[in-house]
Amino acid sequence: MLIKRRKGWEIAESSATPEALFFNRRSLLRGAGAAILAGAAVSCGDETPPTAAAAAETPDPSAALYPATRAIAFTLDRDVTREEIATTYNNYYEFGSHKRIYRDVESLAIRPWDIAIEGMVEEPFTLGIDDLLKKVPLEERLYRHRCVEAWAMAVPWSGFPMRALVDLARPLSGASYVEMTTFLKPSQASGQRQPWYPWPYTEGLTMAEAANDLAFLATGVYGKSLPKQMGSPLRLATPWKYGFKSIKGIVRFKFTDKRPKTFWEDTGPTEYGFWANVNPEVPHPRWSQATEELIGTGSRVPTQLFNGYADHVADLYKDMPGEKLFM
Repeated sequence: MLIKRRKGWEIAESSATPEALFFNRRSLLRGAGAAILAGAAVSCGDETPPTAAAAAETPDPSAALYPATRAIAFTLDRDVTREEIATTYNNYYEFGSHKRIYRDVESLAIRPWDIAIEGMVEEPFTLGIDDLLKKVPLEERLYRHRCVEAWAMAVPWSGFPMRALVDLARPLSGASYVEMTTFLKPSQASGQRQPWYPWPYTEGLTMAEAANDLAFLATGVYGKSLPKQMGSPLRLATPWKYGFKSIKGIVRFKFTDKRPKTFWEDTGPTEYGFWANVNPEVPHPRWSQATEELIGTGSRVPTQLFNGYADHVADLYKDMPGEKLFM
């Protein structure tokens, strides 16, 4: 299903940062033990030095594709977050619950990287990330990023509209959701050794959301290939939602007629729902969402409905009584 394109996003040019950081009910309950295990998991990074070395030394075959041409329709009303801030303040639970993930991701091998298209499609198939990049038009978009923890950034993502992936997949008419799944490599991703999380990370969108003009699959940032800590080689960017919807390291798209149960729904069902749309008037159970901190500036600004993209996505959620749309 395709949504009619709309033009004119009018949001000035600057402000960028990474994903959503959340506290987990289960990890809170297991507090001390979780901290000990997490530390042990990080220290296990030396278990597979050949893999880590190979991952660091393998040249990125997609590097020459960047910088991509900027799509002038996607601008910002704030400054782009400085690259050194956005690329070193990241959430990536596969590698741990702290923000300095960039120190721990080099062990992840991102080539070869296969992506499976499954479920309710005309014909399931698998293709490598570099083959996928030959089939889609790359562009750069300036997007706000809003974390559920009430910090924000502005990022120049490079990638392609999610609609292009949907077109390649050729889903059947009965498919109403697309479920996305990240890699499962606990030998390379220390956080995946933490048994209280429901690995692998899973996210989902409706077909209407996936086909919306704003839905974007990012493969680069700041005019370069996506760094590992930001979800290389393929991640989701849906700027009207809280960042925890922005799954990283995607290896599977499954088209289905059943709503997926996502990672954070499973982990904290009283706090995180399927929709996760930004609304300043709906507080998180443990903090307000009325304002947000612009990372790297120390300043706070009012949070905007749908993170400032209401004109382009609000119609997706009409006539949905009883749905928990905003967290």
